[in-house]
Amino acid sequence: MDERAALRWLAADLPGAGDDAAVIDDLVFTIDMLHESADFPEGTTHYTAGWRAVGASLSDIAAMGAEPTAAVAVYGVPAFVPDKLDAFVSGAREVCDLVGTDYVGGDLDHHDEFTVVSAVVGRAEEPVYRRGAVPGDVVCVTGTLGRTAAGLKRFDRGDVEDGNDLFRFEPRIAAGRALAPHATSMMDSSDGLARSLHQLAEASDCGFSIESDALPLDGQVGEVAADWAEARELGIFVGEDFELVLTLPEPQLDAAREACPIQLTVIGEATAGGIVMDGEALEDRGYTH
Repeated sequence: MDERAALRWLAADLPGAGDDAAVIDDLVFTIDMLHESADFPEGTTHYTAGWRAVGASLSDIAAMGAEPTAAVAVYGVPAFVPDKLDAFVSGAREVCDLVGTDYVGGDLDHHDEFTVVSAVVGRAEEPVYRRGAVPGDVVCVTGTLGRTAAGLKRFDRGDVEDGNDLFRFEPRIAAGRALAPHATSMMDSSDGLARSLHQLAEASDCGFSIESDALPLDGQVGEVAADWAEARELGIFVGEDFELVLTLPEPQLDAAREACPIQLTVIGEATAGGIVMDGEALEDRGYTH
């Protein structure tokens, strides 16, 4: 079974599983694992790996509308190389500095493949969950879609400098905090827009109608895609963009846009059932762990 099937299988014994992070009172906690073979293309620097690994966990905190308190990571490699270890820690520290939190250490271990486990703890008095969307809400995304897909294309072409740059994203902590008072549901887009919509719909017991013309594709997508069809594929299904996908009542849209420190784009609306794009069923496909 894949990750989603495993989560469903565990749901009976772990009723709190399924959101981007766990909530205990006002404490918000998340943990992630990344592997060299699955998550770091050839040419990824250890600085980028540190940034991206910790950034992925920070993104989970952002998706709950929480404020991060501290981050840690487990660093596993076949052999410790001082320059690479220093670069990893520097990347982890830099992404934490970017969102105003601290990287406070972790653990070192030998492993047959470069593997990172990152965890972040934060706080939120009123966290936002994946459940809560209702028909009539507008569906929004922060920033742009397809940045990671463009980065993967750059790595494939040997443009490792550009690939590394595109892989170092800004976790949407500030946006998550600003949007939390307005959002009825929210998650990050690490599994891709299409899969995120299916997950939100499942949690909220609703549907979504999306317009492809409204999608804010990253400018880099146009540079690496052969045509509109490929650009659309990269923006919708590849995932790992770590933007926020959320719903909110239409009357609160202006206030949400004013509060949000980055671009907030309406891409559709919540409906009674079914997930469609341009009137056609939207496939449940995206990043699979």
